[in-house]
Amino acid sequence: MSYTYTLYKTVAELPEEWDLLAGNIFLSRNYLSVLEQSAPLNMACRFIGLFDQGQLIGIALAQFLDAHQLTSFGERDQCFKTEIRKFLFKKLSARVLLIGNNMLTGQNAFALSEKADMDKVAESLKEVLKDLQKEFKAQGKKIHITVLKDFSKSTIKPLAQEFRKSYQFSVQPNMVLSIEESWKEEQHYLDALSKKYRDQYKRARKKAAGLESRELSLAEIIHFEERIYALYFQVAKNAPFNTFLLAKNHFRVLKEMLQDKFLLYGYFFKDQLIGFSTMIQNGDAIDTYFLGYDEAFQKEQMLYLNMLYDMLAYAIKHEFKELIFGRTALEIKSSVGAKPVKMYGLLTHRNALLQKNMHCFFDYLEPEVDWKERNPFKEAASVAALQMQ
Repeated sequence: MSYTYTLYKTVAELPEEWDLLAGNIFLSRNYLSVLEQSAPLNMACRFIGLFDQGQLIGIALAQFLDAHQLTSFGERDQCFKTEIRKFLFKKLSARVLLIGNNMLTGQNAFALSEKADMDKVAESLKEVLKDLQKEFKAQGKKIHITVLKDFSKSTIKPLAQEFRKSYQFSVQPNMVLSIEESWKEEQHYLDALSKKYRDQYKRARKKAAGLESRELSLAEIIHFEERIYALYFQVAKNAPFNTFLLAKNHFRVLKEMLQDKFLLYGYFFKDQLIGFSTMIQNGDAIDTYFLGYDEAFQKEQMLYLNMLYDMLAYAIKHEFKELIFGRTALEIKSSVGAKPVKMYGLLTHRNALLQKNMHCFFDYLEPEVDWKERNPFKEAASVAALQMQ
C-alpha cells in the first residue's frame, strides 16, 4: 500500500515540519519560494508531501514544462539533425511532467525520513504523477512525457521496479570535484596539478590580469539586473538545446530568499560588467549555478576557465567537501579536476509505439556528447603512465 500524499501549489501551504525533513537546500522552503516567485515562464511547480498515518515521511518536487512557451530552444547548432530534434521535441514531447528539478543536476527530487519504505515511496509517486496528469489535462495541457530524473544507481532500482514500463536512461554526468583535506589554500591545489595543467592555470590567470571580480550585494544585483540577464541569455541562446529560460528577476529573488547561501560574482573589465558566475551553498557541498558572459571577452580573457578556478578557490577557502559543477562543458570541467558521476532517470511517453521504440527516439532528444576525460593531477597522470606500460 502506498503512502497518502498532498499536493501543494504554494510554499505557504507546506507543513511546519517540511524543512526538518529537507536536509537539502534545494528542497527547503526558501528555495521552493524562489521557484514559486521566479520559475521559468514555461514551468509550473507542485510540492508533494508524503504521509504515513498523518506523519510527514517524505517530501518531493514536481515540475511541469511546456516547450510551446519557449522563445528559443538554443541557436548554436543550426544543422538538419538539430532542426529535426527541435521539431520532434515540440510536436511529440513539448509537455513534460517530472519528479525532480530540471534546473539542477543531482538528486534533488525528494527527501525521505529514515522510516520511509522506498517501495511505498515509488508507488506513491506513481499515483502523484497520475493525479498531476489529470490536473494539467483539465487545463488543456495533455502531458506527452513523464520523467523521474537524476538518481544514483542504487536509488533508481526500486523506482524502476515500480515504473516497469518506463525507459531507463542516463545522459550527461554530473561533474563533481572532491576537495582534498590537504588543500587548505589554492596553492595546495596548484601543487597537486601535473605540469601541463599548472601551465593551463597560469596561462588562464595571466589572461585575466585586467579583470576585476567581486561578490555582488542584493542592491548591486538589482542595479545590474538587465545586464546580468543579457549575459545569461547570451550563453543560454548559444546552448545546443534549452528546455527553459530563467525569469529576469531570478537572481534577485535567489539573493532575497537564500541570502548568504547564494553567491553572485561579477566580472568587470574597465568598470563594465562582462560576466558573472553563481554558486549555492548546500551543506558541506557547494553547487555552481547559472552563469553568463560577453562572448567578445570569453576567449581573450579565458573567462569561463577563470570562473571555474575562482569557484574552486572559494570552495577550498571555505572548506567545502565537494564542488558540484553539474552538466555541460564536461571536458573543461574535467581539466580542473572534476570527475563524472553517472545519474539515471526514467521516462515514459504517452504514445505506446514511441515508448516501445524509445531507445531510438531518445537519441534525438538527448544526443550523446563526445568528450575526453582529463586527469590534471600528478597522481592520476602517474597511474595513467603505469597503465600504458
